Amino acid sequence: METATAFPRATSRMAAGEPSYLGGFYFRFLPQRIFSSLSTREITSRLRQWSMLGRIQAQAFSFDQTFQPYQKDDFVMVGMGRSLLILLGARHDAFFKDPNVIPNLQLLSDSSGQWTTLGTEVHRIEAVNVPCTQLSTSFFRRLYDEDIVRESGHIVKCLDSFCDPFLISDELRKVLLMEDSEKYEVFSPLERDEFLFRLFKHLCLGGSLCQYEDMLKPYLETAKLIYKDLVSVRKHPRTKEIQITSSVFKVKAYDSAGVCYPSAKEHEQTFSYFIVDPIKRHVNVLYHCYGVGEMA
Repeated sequence: METATAFPRATSRMAAGEPSYLGGFYFRFLPQRIFSSLSTREITSRLRQWSMLGRIQAQAFSFDQTFQPYQKDDFVMVGMGRSLLILLGARHDAFFKDPNVIPNLQLLSDSSGQWTTLGTEVHRIEAVNVPCTQLSTSFFRRLYDEDIVRESGHIVKCLDSFCDPFLISDELRKVLLMEDSEKYEVFSPLERDEFLFRLFKHLCLGGSLCQYEDMLKPYLETAKLIYKDLVSVRKHPRTKEIQITSSVFKVKAYDSAGVCYPSAKEHEQTFSYFIVDPIKRHVNVLYHCYGVGEMA
């Protein structure tokens, strides 16, 4: 399950004679990096229907240090955990304080609903390790096997009910949200933690005026495209097997008043995922803020 690690900001200067920097990171915004999974005409049409258009985006940054990919749990706690601590917020030139990040990392304003930058001093960050091991969408086949989705691809309907704030009108949303549902255990807690499952669930639930799909394909296809766009893989040099090289973290930042990023208003559908590729030395940031998406 998730393990949250909070990193306080640095508050004191280095002592005389101490190395001025111990493996820290400097960042560069990559505006030329286009995430086609969020920008094609078909995908933007779907995001509009799901009330997410204009409220979801991906950004890319590069960093200048090289380190070896260890186990994903170790990435937070030990070894590269020290690198992640520096990467996200424990030194003056860490991610949330880097001069190339501050004017470029975007979020939606709670007051105006417009895209803006942070505009506040980050005191600490919290990074939750998100498993990212899936190389295919095969485990969603269970939706067919358990009669949640018909072989035709149609999602099975049910009587309307509410799981605040979501309307549940089909078996898919029941298996996603209702823990007392008889089919909730179709997916294990570990599988529900997977980044691919989280993407799929976020798309299914959408924004505050989400118009649900009758077919499974748009959700599954879009989740797969975004996943492939964000997550890096490589072929193992010896075994030739495909392996995922990215590590994923769900990130929150706090100022003196509380949570300030991704939003001061917390919601299951408001999130920021950092997808870190230690080989390419890239950080992809996937952001969404729950609300009413663009209609036109």
